[in-house]
Amino acid sequence: MGLKEDFDAAAKEATDNLPNTLSNDEKLELYALFKQANEGDCNTAQPGIFDPKGRAKWSAWNGKKGLGKEEAMQKYIDYVASLKAKHGTK
Repeated sequence: MGLKEDFDAAAKEATDNLPNTLSNDEKLELYALFKQANEGDCNTAQPGIFDPKGRAKWSAWNGKKGLGKEEAMQKYIDYVASLKAKHGTK
């Protein structure tokens, strides 16, 4: 499989097989790498102070600025694999 196919498979694995008990940091890392791989650098304004969840997601994604889409895809694939191993999922 190519990188895009591997990325899509990892995204499906993350949705279907990772436990709901992931930490907020783990969820934010998944989110940020996924967004960077699909959209590139963050292209939205930072949410307001009364949206802490939106601000956390924005900050995580914005922290990946400059990371190429292909590199983000590979990092996402590797991160999903590490989470599967850490949480004992198949």
